[in-house]
Amino acid sequence: MTEFIPPGSRFVDLPSPFPMKRGGELHGARMAYETWGELDAAGDNAILILTGLSPDAHAASSPADPTPGWWEAMLGPGKPIDTDRWHVICVNTLGSCKGSTGPASPLPDGSGPYRLEFPPLSVEDCADAAAHVVRALGIGQLACVIGNSMGGMVALAFLQRHPGLARHHVNISGAARALPFSIAIRSLQREAIRLDPSWNGGRYDDATYPESGMRMARKLGVITYRSALEWDGRFGRVRLESDRAGEDPFGLEFEVESYLEAHARRFVRRFDPNCYLYLSRAMDWFDIGDYCAGRCGDSHTDTLAALASIPLGKALVIGVQTDILFPLQQQEEIAAGLAQGGTDARFLPLESPQGHDAFLVDFARFGPAVGGFLDTLRTPRTAGARIDA
Repeated sequence: MTEFIPPGSRFVDLPSPFPMKRGGELHGARMAYETWGELDAAGDNAILILTGLSPDAHAASSPADPTPGWWEAMLGPGKPIDTDRWHVICVNTLGSCKGSTGPASPLPDGSGPYRLEFPPLSVEDCADAAAHVVRALGIGQLACVIGNSMGGMVALAFLQRHPGLARHHVNISGAARALPFSIAIRSLQREAIRLDPSWNGGRYDDATYPESGMRMARKLGVITYRSALEWDGRFGRVRLESDRAGEDPFGLEFEVESYLEAHARRFVRRFDPNCYLYLSRAMDWFDIGDYCAGRCGDSHTDTLAALASIPLGKALVIGVQTDILFPLQQQEEIAAGLAQGGTDARFLPLESPQGHDAFLVDFARFGPAVGGFLDTLRTPRTAGARIDA
């Protein structure tokens, strides 16, 4: 399967070997990233963006790649993440197929792609790889790390495993641990891919791509990324025009079905199925409460204790009331745990009707929230055990 690397990507080599949390190691691995804005003389205005499962490092347009990025409305001169003020780095997640080493990448010996020979991937591996990029770029401490969705998980692991590498944090629709509903959805997505005969135990190519499995996985994901409120308001029970309906008596009949089909078809040939499987499972495995020394008694208490151990100045934790995939109580838990440890943490529930994907589309709400928080940050010149704002 082919990797899909944005033309503006730059690369940092990971240490060789690069040990993985659940065993195994990578050799000759790399991370893809893009940057915007200038690092100031003190080197203390850097922001790191960690993405969801499918986005690449191309968060916004740049001279190297003028095409719009996936967060174009949020990032750039005069925008909420103002690149006239901030030096912004966005990394493509380890395990992806968008430039960073993953199952679709060639093996070190050049014999073919890793496929299922890629070691088990964890959120912690993604965090460690991102931390290496930051240090390789000569940045001693980030002003802020911003994590969206899966990137919110990676950000928490990053902060827990690399204390002091960031002063502040914005967590958007993230989670400190995977909940049963989300695990169940992702399990069905993985099953749809694996049951497609063309998946063939991970041994497919462009000619034998498991398109049906990926289409079903993507459709199921899109359904959970938005809310029932939006589906109803956007599509209602509108039927397709008769000349647009297929001849299959059980085929597409409603506008919402046509939308899901078109959305899935745009995605399936632009993402590697094995990478999808690895990243999806990494989210299911993640539980920051595993880092509660000696275990604290129950999962919620463990989670709060692990979050409280993270040294931060300020944090903004944003959730969406209509999010069913990463429900609001997960962001409230993150804010409560960080505050328990002394962080000036603010929990902001938004009323967007657009569910989990609201941060990708509802810029009228997310722009002022993120931009307003960043405007409150000032740059400390000294660092202590607890980082002050």
